[in-house]
Amino acid sequence: MKSGRASGFETTPEPTFTMRLVIAQMQHETNTFSPVPTPWEAFGRDGPYLGVAALAAMRGTRTAIGGFIDVALDAGAQIVTPIAGFASPSGPVDGKAWDGFCERICDAVADGCDAVMLDLHGAMVVADRTDDGEGALLEKVRRIAPHTPIAVSLDLHANVSESLVRHCDILTGYKTYPHVDMYQSGALAGSILMRMLAGEVKPVMAFGQRPLLAQTLCMNTDEQPMKAFVDAARAAEREGLLAATAFGGFPAADIRDAGISAVVVADGDTAHARAVCDAMLDGAWRDRDAFIYQGTPLVAAIARARMLADQPGAGPVLLCDHADNCASGATQDTMHVLREALAQGLTGIGVGPIRDPETVDQCVRAGVGATVAVRLGGKMDMPQIGRRGEPLALTGVVRTVTDGEYTITGPQFTGMRCFMGRTVVLDTGTAEIVITERNQEPWDRGVFTSAGIDPARKRFLLLKSRMYYRPVFLPIAKAAVLCDGVGVGSSDNAIFDFRKVRRPMFPLDAVPA
Repeated sequence: MKSGRASGFETTPEPTFTMRLVIAQMQHETNTFSPVPTPWEAFGRDGPYLGVAALAAMRGTRTAIGGFIDVALDAGAQIVTPIAGFASPSGPVDGKAWDGFCERICDAVADGCDAVMLDLHGAMVVADRTDDGEGALLEKVRRIAPHTPIAVSLDLHANVSESLVRHCDILTGYKTYPHVDMYQSGALAGSILMRMLAGEVKPVMAFGQRPLLAQTLCMNTDEQPMKAFVDAARAAEREGLLAATAFGGFPAADIRDAGISAVVVADGDTAHARAVCDAMLDGAWRDRDAFIYQGTPLVAAIARARMLADQPGAGPVLLCDHADNCASGATQDTMHVLREALAQGLTGIGVGPIRDPETVDQCVRAGVGATVAVRLGGKMDMPQIGRRGEPLALTGVVRTVTDGEYTITGPQFTGMRCFMGRTVVLDTGTAEIVITERNQEPWDRGVFTSAGIDPARKRFLLLKSRMYYRPVFLPIAKAAVLCDGVGVGSSDNAIFDFRKVRRPMFPLDAVPA
């Protein structure tokens, strides 16, 4: 490609690229029991980044697409970024939103390219379309470009399908939860792709599943049993395989392919890849009992937190309301843990974020400094688990009103711009509560500091979190207590009606060893 720009009487040649790469992001983890909708607008401030805006927004971020972009830049490639979008976990994606992602990615591929790099999640369910959003996308791309190399990075919680693996050439996934190696996953997949294009390697893949619906609270990669599963993947890479990934799966998804899986990428040796994949999965299956969470009654958990707060040491005690964690697709507005904390006399509590657009609007209209009586939370019913919303009556002073935007500076999703919608702080005297218009996982201290709260100075922090609190809030905390509240992010399988997941499935069924 040769063209020029006029500059006085001289012409400056445009860069000459050796290859054209299509790089895109389509990220959503679908909780099929969640009542929270996932429209096009959920994938950013008002929707996904498009075209050059996608490249500008994602370049320099510690995400998988950020890793893809850096690999492409190092190769001197022409980069085409048709779309980049990340939506907080929620209910099934709107079909037209998924169509929009597919059309933009497929059109870019149809325009011609040397390879495709896709930052996907692996657990997207699309309303009125498919239970395998990523596999169906890849099938569309493969029909357009049957011989074009495709590299994919997935989340550790991907519910990997055979179709997803069959329609790409290279597949990698995160090896940490909380996810602090998203960039490395993209960079690894991208680097293998570059070696493939150069003729240095011939990637082949082995994929397998086991009938284990592991729970995310048991997937901390620094602890057993997930540590052993991931360590087996790391060992395989150290011993010469191109890539190996242990996928814990996402259990709040009533689809056929929910559950643990593994993917191994080898250089031409399919038999070796298959042997390693099977060995990884057999090890996880032996540990299956340890992948099932055993909880504590909420009253006892709050009492323990109160006791821990009285112990020597600095920092808040974290109250992790994991069943209402929006990063698992929950509504982020159940009040059961806060209600119990107040009932047991806890004070000095920082809370948030709570998603409640109605209360935000009430506080914004009242203005900073106004005293308001609100019915906080409980705005969304949860019919899939048979629960109605239960608001909490509170009176407090509106301390802060912000636009709810901040940039993540912590170790996960570093550099990504976040949009909580209009955000207020309600001070009840015993608690300062961050209330937002949109769901937002507390994966960065910015959820508090952007609203004027220093989380380190609180006696307690009530976080709608199950795992992402660890690299961000645990370092400033005295202790952390898991609080079994109410929500569609619960780890109690008994509250869910699974109809589509393949059976038998442990622990839903007795499965022979």
